[in-house]
Amino acid sequence: MMARAKPVIGLLCCNEAVDRPVQTVATRFVAPLSRLADATVVLVPAVRESADIAGLALLLDGLLLTGSRSNVAPERYGGAPLPPGQHTDPARDEVALALSGRMIEAGKPVFGICRGLQEINVLFGGTLSTECCRGRHHRGSWDGCFDEMFGHCHDVDLRADGILAQSIGRQRLSVNSVHEQGIDRLGGGLTVEAVAADDGLIEAVRARPCGATVLAVQWHPEWDVDRSAESRAFFSIVGAALREAGDSRYHPVHP
Repeated sequence: MMARAKPVIGLLCCNEAVDRPVQTVATRFVAPLSRLADATVVLVPAVRESADIAGLALLLDGLLLTGSRSNVAPERYGGAPLPPGQHTDPARDEVALALSGRMIEAGKPVFGICRGLQEINVLFGGTLSTECCRGRHHRGSWDGCFDEMFGHCHDVDLRADGILAQSIGRQRLSVNSVHEQGIDRLGGGLTVEAVAADDGLIEAVRARPCGATVLAVQWHPEWDVDRSAESRAFFSIVGAALREAGDSRYHPVHP
């Protein structure tokens, strides 16, 4: 008979320093992928010198580009220097763009959350800006209270025929907002899935048919997934795309 292994999703790390250089990813990204998307989670180091992009793209059924304290380097999209106090992670940029590009070429799904949305936009030739947020989309400090920072919310309007609206069953919802950068020029080949209700900032995108499911949101559905059906819907979309991509992992089991 045939038994199916769980699909394998890569979860991209970041470079930070805690007394020494370390690879980091918030634990809250892991649980929804395991529990709601029913996937095996593999952490992908953002170490460009050691990244086997071809091997990882072969191993993984899908990829999630996580949120981060850092921003995409302006050099990646020809942007102005970042304001003082905002940081970059060039090695993360390198691995994220190279791996997600290879995954999409292979027809495998790529998802983004916050920084991940911005990386996908840059991958498709778009640009980012800190001006478009103008202080409205980020409150608090990474060194302060996370509950207060992620408690900053606003409404977004979902495209009626989009993946998110059809999965959630609503066209407006309240989302958290903790980002310092946002999409300025939309990348070619991307379609807007959601915009901020107050200022029209792009809040979610998907790729037009390109052989792979590509979907990203500017907010953090992993933050409130235990109490939000809308956030759980995002991970249900991830799971469905992974199962489709992982069909080739069926293998025989001998009694």
